Amino acid sequence: MYDYAHSLSDSIEGITHSLCTLEFEDHRPLYDWCQEALGVYRSRQIEFARLNLTHTVLSKRRLRQLVEEGHVAGWDDPRMPTLSALRRRGYTPESIRDMCERVGVARRNTMTELALLEHCLREDLNRRAPRRMAVLRPLKVVITNYPEAGSETFEAINNPEDETMGTRCVPFGREVYIERDDFMEDPPRRFYRLAPGREVRLRYACLITCTDVVKDELGEIVEVHCTYDPESRGGTAPDGRRVRGTIHWVSAADAIPIEIRLYDNLFTESDPAGSETDFLDLIDRDSLEKVIAKGEPALAKAQAGDRFQFERLGYFCADTDTQPEAPVFNRTTTLRDTWARISQRRD
Repeated sequence: MYDYAHSLSDSIEGITHSLCTLEFEDHRPLYDWCQEALGVYRSRQIEFARLNLTHTVLSKRRLRQLVEEGHVAGWDDPRMPTLSALRRRGYTPESIRDMCERVGVARRNTMTELALLEHCLREDLNRRAPRRMAVLRPLKVVITNYPEAGSETFEAINNPEDETMGTRCVPFGREVYIERDDFMEDPPRRFYRLAPGREVRLRYACLITCTDVVKDELGEIVEVHCTYDPESRGGTAPDGRRVRGTIHWVSAADAIPIEIRLYDNLFTESDPAGSETDFLDLIDRDSLEKVIAKGEPALAKAQAGDRFQFERLGYFCADTDTQPEAPVFNRTTTLRDTWARISQRRD
């Protein structure tokens, strides 16, 4: 009955090409026969392979099960492959279309790397996303030779790929926050960030050198003391000395608290639907981490859907839960380009 109704409705509606997935290939002879026997307009049925992405499921039945059983927060949970979820996470229509054009229409079922979609997104957002600075896991730095009541602003580029986006002023003071991962007391080789006795560049600001470390009673580092070079405004050494490390920061006095939701792949295996294990048992229970970070003041104006590159961290999108006094950002993707490395290995 389906084949009969399918072929006739396509003919009556003037469908020139009826596009179906591969499982309908065996139905094509009956589809053609019905139209030929009745002497009606002949539509052409063409089969193509489904689009499959790694580390996710695309069947409506499985997606409904994830939602109804509470494994995700809803159809627009940023870990889901629905359009509403991709939009909420920060994916652009252009990046999705770019991936589809690269994959093309195939006759053989294949698995497309999620890294390809992320690669397309990075290429798109690199051109359009304004830059901001945020610190996910703050470590306080006290610049001991900077005036205690002093403050100033530095000019920061909004997007080096688009000069028309202009610049912004970033406040600076005696105390700043840096990423905890950007400091090591006993660094290994090729660690070019901050360490005792080492000089680094605070992006857009100045050069600082670590002079002391403050620890709590448990031996945990709670504060780093540094000196700065007053002649290095903008981050350039006046004598031309080479400084290899550049790190981001925010002013401790001016930073705003922001909630960051760090999303990862929902499933631990690349093909959860094809695994012998129940796909629900392959859910990564740690695929969402929430942290309270420190952001530069400009982020307070972010509206839901606004996309940014947090320098050295990745691309982030203001969530629909964002409030004027409580910004919330979803990590769309990191800056690490896995797809580029995969492509190089294949070449």
